[in-house]
Amino acid sequence: MSWFEERRFEWTPSVANALEQVMGGKSIVLITDHDRDWFSHYIIASLNKKNQDRPMIPIVSMDALYPHYDYLSSDESIDMLTDMLELTFHAEYFFWYIGRGDERRAEIAKRKSNSLLWIMDENFQNALILRSYDPLIDIKLLQMYRLFDKTLSSVLFGEINVRE
Repeated sequence: MSWFEERRFEWTPSVANALEQVMGGKSIVLITDHDRDWFSHYIIASLNKKNQDRPMIPIVSMDALYPHYDYLSSDESIDMLTDMLELTFHAEYFFWYIGRGDERRAEIAKRKSNSLLWIMDENFQNALILRSYDPLIDIKLLQMYRLFDKTLSSVLFGEINVRE
């Protein structure tokens, strides 16, 4: 993971913010672009696998909540989706977006300032920036997820304090 060394300053504040939200009881609403659908399934299946020795983490895929969100074409329809999520989660959620920044799906997560963003091919404030055309992008995503998962366990067991 030598490539990650130069990204650690982007990684730390965004992941610390996400983990603090998880520790505060917020749910994760996971959104990926179409090319990373496989990664969404992987995260959902892996985060709470049965052999984890830690509390379960509330995570759900946007596809499971509203499978038609690709067809939201206006700001008003995105607002209606946000209203549904506010009612469902009582404002106790945040987005985790993984994918290209120019996707319509990204717009949903970009609207909330507390989102965890792993954005590709676009510079966006408070996001971890990646390149979709990187031949090792899938490996890098898996490495980042593994680091996220280990950090989450460390936070849950009091080995790391994200508030400091």
